[in-house]
Amino acid sequence: MSGISAEERAGTSVGNGAYDVAVIGYGPTGVTAANLLGALGLRVVVLERDAEVYSRARAISTDEEVVRIWQRIGLADRLKQDMLAERPLDFVDAKGRAFVTARPTPRGHGHPPQMFIYQPALEQVLRDGVDRYPNVEILLRHECLRIRQDADGVELTVLGTVDDSVRRVRAKYVIAADGGSSLTRAQLNVGYEGRTYEDRWVVVDTEMLTPWPDHDRLRFRCDPDRPAVDCPTPLGHHRWEFPILPGDDEKYLVTDDAIHSMVAKYGIGRDQIRIQRATVYSHHVRFAARFRVGRVFLAGDAAHAMPPWIGQGMAAGVRDAANLCWKLAAVLRGELPESVLDSYEAERKPHVKEVTRRAVFVGRIITERRRAVTRVRDAVMPVLNRVGGFSEWLQDSHWIPVAHYAEGLQARPRTKAAGHQIPQPWVTGADGERVRLDDVLGGDWRLLHLGLPTPQPAWKRLGVESLAVLPVGSRPTEGAVVDSDGVLLPWLTGHRATTVALRPDAYVYAAASAGAQLPPPPAGFAPASRLIAT
Repeated sequence: MSGISAEERAGTSVGNGAYDVAVIGYGPTGVTAANLLGALGLRVVVLERDAEVYSRARAISTDEEVVRIWQRIGLADRLKQDMLAERPLDFVDAKGRAFVTARPTPRGHGHPPQMFIYQPALEQVLRDGVDRYPNVEILLRHECLRIRQDADGVELTVLGTVDDSVRRVRAKYVIAADGGSSLTRAQLNVGYEGRTYEDRWVVVDTEMLTPWPDHDRLRFRCDPDRPAVDCPTPLGHHRWEFPILPGDDEKYLVTDDAIHSMVAKYGIGRDQIRIQRATVYSHHVRFAARFRVGRVFLAGDAAHAMPPWIGQGMAAGVRDAANLCWKLAAVLRGELPESVLDSYEAERKPHVKEVTRRAVFVGRIITERRRAVTRVRDAVMPVLNRVGGFSEWLQDSHWIPVAHYAEGLQARPRTKAAGHQIPQPWVTGADGERVRLDDVLGGDWRLLHLGLPTPQPAWKRLGVESLAVLPVGSRPTEGAVVDSDGVLLPWLTGHRATTVALRPDAYVYAAASAGAQLPPPPAGFAPASRLIAT
């Protein structure tokens, strides 16, 4: 990811001891934002009520687009060391027979399409990453009691929970990533619309002492007597989730005896696992009425909550941070007008709603308890699963949607490529080295050309650099990359684009066909001095 010089970094403070951005909450969304903003050179303060990383592993998986975001902060390869990748998933019936078996479809982001994680370890790596940035101040055991906005920024009243000290800090903008019960959202009087499902679930995290066959395979156990999620997690852990059924004693179901009894059905003995914790929770489908109130932005669970069936709750928050942080930096530097921040909700809310809709659909398959329905499902789905392309269709239409924004910060008139994130293959640079595309793009606005560039004077005047994409087998040259994997050229051709203008997050702002001019840059676009890599 691009950074700024020491002189520019010093100049990003808004003066009088104020911060550019305050981040409330230091979970996956907040810590990703802290890394992104730190790398962009902004002066940041993070407020977190707790003293340590939360010990319970809430999220259990992530996807390639999210790891691509973490690549931008230089942590993807380190994080992947602690992940399980390329694992199949099964929907199985009451007898343990798979009626659908699938592998998530790659979307071209340059990383495995689905990876299982151990959240406490992941968050620790992300927090260690923030330590690289002296411009980011972390205040653990500090809680934001009140926020007050004015024309110049936001004043936060902060309680130090160790000594009950009260201090006030100012920031130009605030990212509230303080969870589903967000106090910030409540103070802003923003509604949290949706529903909480009546079913409550027991989540069991264990340490795996003795592995069992296929322990690293995700299974949705669609048993009408008691559905279950049977999920591998890395670093020697395993997760189960069981619903609390009518007549169950909730307190008993979280005991070791009850848990061992439930997992024994799958052949897991007491000597094979050590129970670390068991927690009861409810599923939610909720959306904040607004993601932005003036200078305050809701992100992660503070903005939306979804059931866990396709593992996108944490991922959605990381996407929020990635969408918002570069825009905040551009506004604070005077590169884009403040109105561009309205595109955050316009882009993120529809995507979150679509992901949530798909999660609800998958949950219905897993939790169906009507025996007549499950008999039909168990008989028909294996037949369909043998039909060529069925499992791929099922994933494409009901798993994680392709990264795409129908509205927001993109040129008019719209083109087929606009609003899509360009794939990230390996490319060969001028020095002959193979690198991932985003590492070449460097988090800047950039023009990509298929073959010889068509002059784009409106973009050139603003210093936006161009990069030619050459076919496989071409000789590397300055100002060009070779499409080593044969991905970019077919993608551009398929989207009827010869030239594309990419935003810093690698989404297409504008596209043009051969010999045509791109639409002009965004209104008010005035890039500061060129960024230099850190």
